[in-house]
Amino acid sequence: MTMSNTWQAQLADAYIDPLALLKDLGINPNDLPEKIASRTGFAFKVTRSFAARMKPGDPLDPLLRQVLPSLEEDKIVPGFHRDPVGDLEAIEEPGLLHKYQGRVLLITTGACAIHCRYCFRRNFPYQEQQLAKRRESISLERIKEDPSISEVIFSGGDPLVLSNDRLRTLIAAIAAIPSVERLRLHTRLPIVLPSRIDPELRDILQSTRLKVIVVIHANHSNEINDEVHQALEALSLQGITLLNQTVLLKGINDDADLLSDLSHRLFEGGVLPYYLHLLDRAQGTHHFEVEEAKAKAIYEGLLSRLPGYLVPKMVREEKGAPSKIPLLG
Repeated sequence: MTMSNTWQAQLADAYIDPLALLKDLGINPNDLPEKIASRTGFAFKVTRSFAARMKPGDPLDPLLRQVLPSLEEDKIVPGFHRDPVGDLEAIEEPGLLHKYQGRVLLITTGACAIHCRYCFRRNFPYQEQQLAKRRESISLERIKEDPSISEVIFSGGDPLVLSNDRLRTLIAAIAAIPSVERLRLHTRLPIVLPSRIDPELRDILQSTRLKVIVVIHANHSNEINDEVHQALEALSLQGITLLNQTVLLKGINDDADLLSDLSHRLFEGGVLPYYLHLLDRAQGTHHFEVEEAKAKAIYEGLLSRLPGYLVPKMVREEKGAPSKIPLLG
């Protein structure tokens, strides 16, 4: 699993064939707990950096199970939908979602560095709905016209797939709107491609007048190696607020001890646990769902193991609700 020097080269060198990944890990597809789907409507992609943290020869590795396409994804299961959290209903302009009071979300790109199989936007129509450059001025004008908007969220896809020049320009445009005070970036790249957190990016995030919050996404402590830790620590030392969102996933992290380990490992890198999400019920993800009763028991276990500041809020997102719905705590 050799890796090139720049983050762009590493991104371009990602695995796009699950069988190639399994071969490099020394895993026979017949040993997997679920039959692998070699062709799927939701493409396979995983960085070699992330793959290097998987345990060779282990078909149950928790990082591997997050990315391997399964034939289970083809099943139509009642209650699982193509737009599970009401993103399409919240679109004000292509690329601009206004779901919650005081904040808006920009779909900055449809691209990611990794395709997590439980992704709630796996069926999102990015071609029509992402923030293309020609649509940017319209969305910015809508934000400017609403003085109640104090926070803008960059999402996707993954906003850190964008070039530094593109991010610098977009952040400057947001900072030019007087009513906006905070910029939040939702990203998996510090975890799956830590080389992306280069000095130029850190300078861009530090130099804006906006208060910057970076919300990363880690599900298991094995995702955080020394390189990831250094990337997170570098952001934290810049004065950037770091939060983490975790998705509760069957057979991957549905265990209080595992989640407790994750909280400790995150805190070592300057990251506070933010949300523990119940699975968004996107079509093709049913096999990752943890029953609510078990989820609550796991959460009770976290409360007994961790100080309060290391316990994420366990929430569910419901279409049309004015906020995330807390389950406990």
